[in-house]
Amino acid sequence: MLSSALRLRHLRTFVAVARQGSIGRAAEELAVTQPAVSKAIKELETILGAPLLARERGGALLSPYGEIFLRHAEASLASLRRGLEDVADAASPSALPVRVGALPTVSARLLPIAIRRYLAHGVGAVPRIVTGPTAYLTAQLREGALDIVIGRMGEPETMTGLAFEHLYSEVIVFAVRAGHPLAGNTLRPETVLPFEFLLPPPGSVIRPTVDRLFTAANLPTPARVVETVSLAFSRAYILATDAIWLISEGVVLEDLHRGTLDRLAVDTAETRGPVGITMRAGDVPSPAAAILLDELRGVAADIRRG
Repeated sequence: MLSSALRLRHLRTFVAVARQGSIGRAAEELAVTQPAVSKAIKELETILGAPLLARERGGALLSPYGEIFLRHAEASLASLRRGLEDVADAASPSALPVRVGALPTVSARLLPIAIRRYLAHGVGAVPRIVTGPTAYLTAQLREGALDIVIGRMGEPETMTGLAFEHLYSEVIVFAVRAGHPLAGNTLRPETVLPFEFLLPPPGSVIRPTVDRLFTAANLPTPARVVETVSLAFSRAYILATDAIWLISEGVVLEDLHRGTLDRLAVDTAETRGPVGITMRAGDVPSPAAAILLDELRGVAADIRRG
C-alpha cells in the first residue's frame, strides 16, 4: 500500500541523487541544502523500509533496493510530467479541436448533453461536430480528419482497423405526426401502401436493418420513398404530411415525449442495435478527447438507467 507519508519531494530528491551520484551535486541541482537532501533520502528509506544508497567516499551509489526503486520513481515522475502537460494542453485556448463525427442516432439524444458537460470543464479544445452518412464519416475517421465517430456500429466488414465501444442499444421506430391516420391502428399491407416513407439511403448504417424490418413485419416495400439522413428535413416533412419516418428511437424520443410525433404500432424489437464510439484501433485520444469520451460514457450510463 502506498504510504501517505510519501511526498513528491522524496521522489525528486532520490532521482536527483541517483542521477548525479552525489548528495552535494543533487543539492545544487535542486537548489536546496545537503542536509535537506540527506533528510529526504533518510525519510524515503524509512517509508520503504530498505536502504536506497550505498554511500562511499567518492559519492552515493545505489543499493540493489535503490536500483529497483529508481525505475519506478523515474516512471512516476515522467507520468506526472505528462499529466501536467496534458492538462495544460487540454486547457489551452490554442488546443486543437476535438473532431467528432455524429450519426443521426446520437445527434439529438446523446451528444448534446455530453457536449454541454464537456464545455462545463472549461476545456480549451473546441468540439467540432461533423454530420453525414456512415460511409463518409468512417472514411473521414480512417483518414485522420475525425478523432471519433459516435453512432450505431457499422457492419463487420466495414470495421477493419477500427475499434468500437458499445455504450447502449436502441430500436428503430415508425414515426409520424400526431393525429396521423394510422396512429393507434394495426398496420396491414394494404393500409401502408398509400403513404410516403422517409428512409435512410443505401450505405447508411441502419438501412439493412430497415429493409429487413419490412419483411419481418409482413409489410410491402414502400412504393413512394424519400431517402435522406437530414433530421431537420425529415422532422419538418412528417409534421407537414402523412409520411412515415423510419428512424432510430433516440432521434425522435423528445418529440414522442412531447406528443408532437407518434409511434406506429409495429413490433421493432428485433431492430435493437448497439450505439457507441468508433475510433481508429490503437489510437490514444488527446487529453481533450479523453474528457469528452468520459462524458459520453456518463450520459450513456444515464440512458441505460432510463
